[in-house]
Amino acid sequence: MSTPPRPLRIALGPLTYYWPRDRTLAFYRQALDWPIDIVYLGETVCSRRHELRQADWLELAATFAAVGKEAVISTYELIETDADLRIMRSVVENGRFTVEANDMGAVKLLAHRGPFVAGPFLNVYNPETLKLLAGCGAKRWVAPVELAAKPLREVVEASPGIETELFAYGRLPLAVSARCFTARYNNLTKDHCDYRCLVDPEGMLVKTREGEPFMVLNGVQTQSARVQNLLPYFDDVRAAGVDVLRLSPQHEGMAEVVAIFAAVARGDIDAQAANASLAQVMPAEACDGYWHGVAGMKQGVPA
Repeated sequence: MSTPPRPLRIALGPLTYYWPRDRTLAFYRQALDWPIDIVYLGETVCSRRHELRQADWLELAATFAAVGKEAVISTYELIETDADLRIMRSVVENGRFTVEANDMGAVKLLAHRGPFVAGPFLNVYNPETLKLLAGCGAKRWVAPVELAAKPLREVVEASPGIETELFAYGRLPLAVSARCFTARYNNLTKDHCDYRCLVDPEGMLVKTREGEPFMVLNGVQTQSARVQNLLPYFDDVRAAGVDVLRLSPQHEGMAEVVAIFAAVARGDIDAQAANASLAQVMPAEACDGYWHGVAGMKQGVPA
């Protein structure tokens, strides 16, 4: 008798964009009923984004925990100021919810305090680094988006005992900088940005001189213009030893995105058939990201 395939869990990644408070709260109220297993909460991109405060994120976490979902509080991708450090410490010391560490300062504070999640911005590319983080208490790691399928599988095979999460859907977070690109575009300084990110609910699309989509400016973060979608490679993802699929929030159609991925994870629908439905709610053209180890725009072309 063959062993049934291992079920993959669905995670809703942290919100990378800056939405008004009411819109953010409404989004998470809807997400309570979505078929997700894990939800990541908290600001990860910019410390000037404070429509929601730390107490609000913790309250949301408690709400998700009450309906049986794993709530995780994420830290900043980049620590720049003493204020950033204080907020990061408050996340680490929240006393109730698992923390996703996105820089090594957070790892240092979390080490041996209890299980934590090693976020994608820790840039884990080899088993030695992953074993180090596991020794500090990491129960799950999120592979960096640049890690292709083959090296991902090699790291997973050499690192038993720790869960693997993969960025499976959303605009790829490519880089984070001390400079705010959105403020610069609007001829403003970073410290007096007028919170212009609120104007662009999915970042600001930048095109080449030829009019081709190039990247998305999201404050201090740059993202891919295309949306990574690994649903067509669902069987390969499972075979690589992935335990959790991370779906990054988008402004509209996220309920449909989650439902489609969850249906495939349960085995209710074939991945290729589901992909046709997913294309109808994607905010931009799809790409493979780094899955094949080549440029993501070369969709479906293996290395």
